[in-house]
Amino acid sequence: MLVGRADEIAALDHTLTAVRGAVSGVLVLRGPAGIGKTALLDWAAGRAGDMQVARVVGVESEMNLGFAGLHQLLVPFLGGVGRLPPPQRTALSSAFGMVQGSAPDRFLVGLATLTLITEAAVKRPVLCLVDDAQWLDRVSIEVLGFAGRRLFADRVGMIFAGRDGERWINPLDGLAQLAVGPLGDDAALELLAAAAGRPVDQRAGNRVVAQAAGNPLALVEFGGELTAAEAAGTAPLAEPLRFSRRLDDLYQSRVRALPPAAQQLLLVVAADQTGDAGKIREAAGKLGIDPELAWLPAMEQLVSRQAPVRFRHPLMRSAAYYAASADARRQAHEALAAACDPVRDPDQRAWHLAEAAQQPDEQVAAELERSAERARGRGGWASGAAFLERSAELTPEAPERTRRLLEAAEARFVAGEAPAVLDLVERATPRLADPVALAQARRLRGLSLYAAGDVAQAATVLLDAAAMTGAHDRRLARDILLDALVAAHFTGPTGTARVLDTVAAARLPDDASPTLTDLLLDGFAALRAERHADGTALLRRAVGRLSSERPLPDDVLRYFLPVSMAASMLFDDSAWHELEHRWVGELRRRGALAVMLVALVSVAYNQMEEGRFADAEVTIAEGRALSEATGFRAHLGLFACAELTGLARRGREADARALAWQLLPAFVARGYGLGVYRVRSALCQLEIGLGNYDEALRISLESGLRAGSVVDLIEAGTRSGDRAAATAALDSLAPVAAAAGTPAALGWLALGRAMLADDDGATGGTAEAGYQLAIEHLGRSRHVPVSARARLLYGEWLRRRRRPRDAREQLSAAWEMFTGLGMAAFAERARAELRATGGHARKRTAPSAAELTPQELQIARLAGAGASNGEIAARLFISASTVDYHLRKVFRKLGITTRVRIGQALSERYEVPDPGQDLR
Repeated sequence: MLVGRADEIAALDHTLTAVRGAVSGVLVLRGPAGIGKTALLDWAAGRAGDMQVARVVGVESEMNLGFAGLHQLLVPFLGGVGRLPPPQRTALSSAFGMVQGSAPDRFLVGLATLTLITEAAVKRPVLCLVDDAQWLDRVSIEVLGFAGRRLFADRVGMIFAGRDGERWINPLDGLAQLAVGPLGDDAALELLAAAAGRPVDQRAGNRVVAQAAGNPLALVEFGGELTAAEAAGTAPLAEPLRFSRRLDDLYQSRVRALPPAAQQLLLVVAADQTGDAGKIREAAGKLGIDPELAWLPAMEQLVSRQAPVRFRHPLMRSAAYYAASADARRQAHEALAAACDPVRDPDQRAWHLAEAAQQPDEQVAAELERSAERARGRGGWASGAAFLERSAELTPEAPERTRRLLEAAEARFVAGEAPAVLDLVERATPRLADPVALAQARRLRGLSLYAAGDVAQAATVLLDAAAMTGAHDRRLARDILLDALVAAHFTGPTGTARVLDTVAAARLPDDASPTLTDLLLDGFAALRAERHADGTALLRRAVGRLSSERPLPDDVLRYFLPVSMAASMLFDDSAWHELEHRWVGELRRRGALAVMLVALVSVAYNQMEEGRFADAEVTIAEGRALSEATGFRAHLGLFACAELTGLARRGREADARALAWQLLPAFVARGYGLGVYRVRSALCQLEIGLGNYDEALRISLESGLRAGSVVDLIEAGTRSGDRAAATAALDSLAPVAAAAGTPAALGWLALGRAMLADDDGATGGTAEAGYQLAIEHLGRSRHVPVSARARLLYGEWLRRRRRPRDAREQLSAAWEMFTGLGMAAFAERARAELRATGGHARKRTAPSAAELTPQELQIARLAGAGASNGEIAARLFISASTVDYHLRKVFRKLGITTRVRIGQALSERYEVPDPGQDLR
């Protein structure tokens, strides 16, 4: 019975109406225990007669069984597993233990879940109801949160109910939330009377309502206990009222009122994790209980006998379990362990054995460790960690116990639970005597700090870990140094230099075969020591090694950032093309979203280096959407920096300045040096485009020299009269660019030399040769914007040398390039210079991609390249129905009616060429 829930019913009805209207609806009900969330889910289920309803209830004892909740929810749809795309089918089947395979990425499982449910909704709308979400296993709630964020035009509804303040439902943050609060007094009195089955005296009712504080469960339970005299007000209410204590006291009194055999049967049901009637019956038999004889009518108020056997409220389960003695609970678990098939149910058997153990037991601990290995093999890292933690508690020998604690910490790290990692490391550290084990613990601490965003402290801790193990395991020390380098990269050049200064001390013997880690560390260290030829050669080998591996190695995440750093330092266009068109494509197919987010940041910057700003907008929008959907928000700041860079390069002054001053204070406060550099670099490019050279020089000097900012600093320095700053910038670029030898590197170097030669009238010929050489080299690279800048700078130089005809040729070309790229400020500079030579350029607005949203543009390009809706859905981690919805909008906006015309329509509207998409 629902009373006084008009707002909640309206929200639920809105969700159901949305689903019936061919879109989707997701809602999270949050509130304390007994507030009525389950009753609201029941109401929604009762109004969903035209829908396929799938329901799952979280059970506290099942929180350590990875994917258990997801499997229960998807049972009605598992007939469609065979129709899933192969990577999704394999991931889901592996997660559910249906096939043997490597641990699936949980977000590829999420995509499989999304596909399975939305395909079922094609025939009939689907409503998924998740109760007690705080007690679902961690990976299931993450997968369902991911799927909920990707629903759009799918005829699917998802309604979650969970308790306030439970960290386990954090993956649902960002979804539509509704706080379920207490009932008002009038509604509470109505519910109390309904529960009592008779009118309730006003004064007695007011007392009950006041102490129940509007909690419906308390009102229902106490109402059922009221005697006729108490309800009529002729008998005083007991003092204190029963629910002034915990509600489970009331349930415990009901349990203890049952005969011993019935209490034991309830205990077995409470200790069970599955609701399997057969298993419960067998376990009861081992305790000498006949379930049919022990079952009493009074138990129907506590437990539903319909399969699966479930308590009617979690507090009832808790009361039945803790009303028994510790010995009785151990006996129940022992009986359940004996009832578990060791082949079909080894993990449940291991858990029950652990709960039955009275003291450390290596045999049980080893069983739990094997369960942990199976859980991790299915991708259930949080479950694996729970098994390992319990295994450690039952391990008799201290060294083995410490090893299991560290393995549990590593599993928690992979599961994304940084605070739990730190706790486990602290528990393990006092017992560690082995220096290598101490270093591994320190490394885990550093990685957890890095994952939590404390990059400066992480780099320091990881450096300490490397130093601790250097004398004992140099290979491990270097692996940790690479982790430290990645963390330090985000703090800025000083932090990076501190790491690289320690690399030489951890060198391997000369005859050691270099790993990818060695090539990267030694390459960066050589550049730091100004051994540029050695450094670039080593980094080129590192980039080539990762580029040539097919498929990419499983540990690509730890290598991806340093390899992308190496590709940038080498000005390596081909590596960046590989990054965008093979690496990201393979990461998509594998569902490796965590590393893909890192890749998308790099891809967005590369697309802007190539002048593909519409593509960069698409990449940034996708990265942000996936960051929100997966909960990996650590890179949102970098996506914002990429957006800022695009705004600055296109001369959108007001938007760029507003975003810059929003980001900069936050990055400074966090010690996030990379973010500070990105913001200042973007502002420098904005000022140069606008011709504000003094301000550009000031900002550039504040930023610190990096390869990507050197040309900006040289231009700002030469134009503002600070030749020393410009010369220092060129001196830093020259040896690296010369050693790299790529067209982009040589083009940037020639352009820098030409600008500096520009100030010396005696070397005019040198300047002109430099500009021509820069244009030639850059014309063979993909760096279109800097190629256009070379023509602009050459044209300006020619105009100042009173060669208007030659200047017009270069300035016209620059204006056309900048206009086509949408770089309005630079285009205006070129137009003004062209006019000063007597030439004319029609002032026009650069083509805009605003007509199609970034996601629509991405879908349109993929469809135009021949991808099916299913292929596009798999690539973008959305449903086929959502693809179809967006394509209909694309057709309307482009004025077309068929897919075959998409390519032509896009080419007519978007002047930036599409370099192609990897659809394998």
